[in-house]
Amino acid sequence: MIPLPHAMQTLKRSLQSISLIATLSLIPFFSTAQQPHAAPVWPASWSKDYKPFRICGNLYYVGTYDLACYLITTPQGHILINTGLAKSVPMIRAHIKALGFRFSDIKILLATHAHFDHVGGMAEIKKITGASMMIHEKDAPVLADGGNSDYVLGGKGRMFQPVRADVLLHDQDTVRWGGMLIAVLHHPGHTKGACSFLFDVKDEHRSWRVLIANMPTILEETKLSGMDTYPEVAKDYAYTLDAMKKLRFDLWLASHASQFKLHQKRKAGDGYNPEAFSDRQGYDAMINDLQKEYLKRLGTE
Repeated sequence: MIPLPHAMQTLKRSLQSISLIATLSLIPFFSTAQQPHAAPVWPASWSKDYKPFRICGNLYYVGTYDLACYLITTPQGHILINTGLAKSVPMIRAHIKALGFRFSDIKILLATHAHFDHVGGMAEIKKITGASMMIHEKDAPVLADGGNSDYVLGGKGRMFQPVRADVLLHDQDTVRWGGMLIAVLHHPGHTKGACSFLFDVKDEHRSWRVLIANMPTILEETKLSGMDTYPEVAKDYAYTLDAMKKLRFDLWLASHASQFKLHQKRKAGDGYNPEAFSDRQGYDAMINDLQKEYLKRLGTE
C-alpha cells in the first residue's frame, strides 16, 4: 500500500500535469506545414555532418559536428535525446540507419532544453515515428509555441515547428523504457525547464554511469539582475551550478559537442573507447568557468 502522504503528493503532481496539459491545449497550434516566422542564424558547425559512432554500450552519437544528439537503443525500441536543427533530420535518420538501427523504432523523444538548435527537428521526427515526446513541464509551453515564449529568445515569432508534449517531466523523475532507467535532473537557468539526464549503460566489460549534462551557459541577453519573463533566473542559475558540482558519474557528455570537447577526445578513425569521455577534470573546469561567469555577470549588472 502507498503511504497516504506519498499518495497525496502523487495525486497533486498528476493534477498539476493535467492542468498544464490543459493550458497547453489553449496555445494556438500551427500545422507542421507552416514555416517558423523567426529564422535564426546558426554557425556552420551546427549543421555540418559528422560520422555517428558508439559511445558506450547501447549509447550512440547521432548528431551533427556540434549539436549533440544521442540514441539509446533497447529491444523495445529506442530513445532519442535532442534532434538538432530542423534541417538536420535527414542527417540524423541516415546516421541511425548507418549504425544498423531503424529510425521508425524510436519510441521516446527527450530534450535537454527547448531551444531551436536542440528541438528543431522534434515535430518532424515525432510525426514520422509516432514517438512519445517528453520534456520538463517548464519547457513544455515553449515547445508548444515553437519557442516564442522562451524567456530570453522569445517574442519574435516561432523559431521551430511547435510540438505538444505527451509526458510532462519533473525533477527526479525516472524515464523507464526497454530496461533503461533515466533520471531527470532539473537544471534551470539556460531555460526554465532545462534538464540533464543520468543513467547506466553496460558494454561487454562493465557498467558505466553516464551524464548528459545541460551546461548552464548564460546567453548574452540574459539579465541576472532580474527579468520580467523570469524573475528568479539568478536564483535558478545558482541552484544549478551548485547541484551540478555534486554529481557523480563515469562518463559525461553535453548538448553541444564543443562543450565536452568531442573533437579533441575522438579523432577520425578512432575505435570504441568509452574512457575518452571520463574527463571529470574537464567537467569540473567548465562548471568552475561558468560559476565565474555567473558571478561576474551578477556583479556588473
